Amino acid sequence: MSEYWGYHLVLDCQGCDTEKITSRDQIYKFIKELVKRIDMKAYKEPMIEHFATHNIEVAGFSFVQLIETSSITGHLVDKNGDAYIDIFSCKSFEIEAVKKVIDEFFTPKKIKVTYLTRQA
Repeated sequence: MSEYWGYHLVLDCQGCDTEKITSRDQIYKFIKELVKRIDMKAYKEPMIEHFATHNIEVAGFSFVQLIETSSITGHLVDKNGDAYIDIFSCKSFEIEAVKKVIDEFFTPKKIKVTYLTRQA
């Protein structure tokens, strides 16, 4: 039995390549590769939608990928290239693998990592 019930990784990515984070195709490929590299199992296809078009400061793509052990979610800001990505899973995963995939797909200038272990 695992020491914790769940693992929650919160990534605040500053200054990603705006061409990449505004591409639905690039986001789709990122999600597929991330799921593979952290050894998770996707449940169906990811949901990727463009939101907040009424406010240019926050408009961008949001995504949800359900995985058999929970979910991967994110919001990518069109204007400044910031990305906010969360992974929650009851199966552990490698933080460095996640950061590497983000670097490869979105090339952020900086990634702030917050890692939480969850136990009720």
